[in-house]
Amino acid sequence: MSGKGGAGRSLNQPISRKPTGYAGARQETGEVILMEGTGIRLTANDRFKMASPHCTRVGLLVAVFLHLGLFVLVQPFEAADMGVVVTEMESINLPPEVRMPPPPEAIQRPEGPPPPAPAAADPANRPTVIPYDTNPVLLNQAEVLRVLEREYPRTLKEAGIEGRVELWLYLTEDGIVEKVEIKTSSGNPLLDEAARKVAPTMTFSPAMNRDRVTAVWVSQWVTFQVN
Repeated sequence: MSGKGGAGRSLNQPISRKPTGYAGARQETGEVILMEGTGIRLTANDRFKMASPHCTRVGLLVAVFLHLGLFVLVQPFEAADMGVVVTEMESINLPPEVRMPPPPEAIQRPEGPPPPAPAAADPANRPTVIPYDTNPVLLNQAEVLRVLEREYPRTLKEAGIEGRVELWLYLTEDGIVEKVEIKTSSGNPLLDEAARKVAPTMTFSPAMNRDRVTAVWVSQWVTFQVN
């Protein structure tokens, strides 16, 4: 049953009124906080928002007092002396620029005599071509045959061994044999040596080149045969 002025409210729900303009009950006692005259239920978040302005003012005051205390109690910082020494720089006067004289011109040395021309090779040293237009002719053929018979090695002659040797002969302007060299060997050293012994006995007429006598190299065959 609802009494006068209590229509619409549960008989089992206690009601408490607060003189601050809102009604509320502690959650741990089962009371419900209601906005006065509205019947709107307030949560814990709503209550925190309504009380936050007061907490903010208190926090600002505490912060101001803390900063004032720090400025009063803490000693001011002083810069330490690093001991920097400033040294004055003195200007250095450089010596005047020295100009080096140009190098002297190269002295022209007098030219000495030209080097001597290399000596012409002696044509008598080795067989070489010497021009001539008149051939030398053997003058003492009979004498040469007698020497050839005498120098023919006896052992080879009795064995019937024959041979031919071609010689290089260097003839002077007088037609005399001055040097002898083997041009073509007979294949038998005894016959080659016998031909070398025969050559100096030969006498030739002088070779001519443009009507002038000249020394020349000529080739000459020497033949050893059994009669």
